[in-house]
Amino acid sequence: MHRFLIKGAPLWHSFLVKIMINKVRKLVNQYLSSDPKGYELQTLEVDKDNNILVEIDRLGVVDVDDCAALNRFLVDNLGPELDNYSLEVGSVSLTAPFKSLIQFNKNLGSNVIVTDKEGKRHSGQLNSVDEETFMVNDDVYRYAEVQSVIAQLKF
Repeated sequence: MHRFLIKGAPLWHSFLVKIMINKVRKLVNQYLSSDPKGYELQTLEVDKDNNILVEIDRLGVVDVDDCAALNRFLVDNLGPELDNYSLEVGSVSLTAPFKSLIQFNKNLGSNVIVTDKEGKRHSGQLNSVDEETFMVNDDVYRYAEVQSVIAQLKF
């Protein structure tokens, strides 16, 4: 469910960006594999303006200091290769669609909005999660059969 995209880029640019994405992915995975807090890479994107977005998540709260430490690690290891890029390291947005089991598990017991493949929206409490399905209220959904799931925020 990870996203590794190159949005709106010409072919020659895409080739160079793919090389950078592979380097960044390798370094992020190296860093996270040595971190005992259980972080996982959720998003790695580079847009046509060379903005690199790295989003991480874990079952617990994502600490801004951990994002800053990963950012420093990437800058230190990529050095001048980052001169033509802008780098942003952060956590997955609260309003973004879920991309991994971590996000489903983090939101157990919370209200969510499920959008099915036909675009119909269903809301309710996320009651259970496993590798292939999740339950909202009494309805069971297969991940492959839904368009998106987002947390329903209440203020």
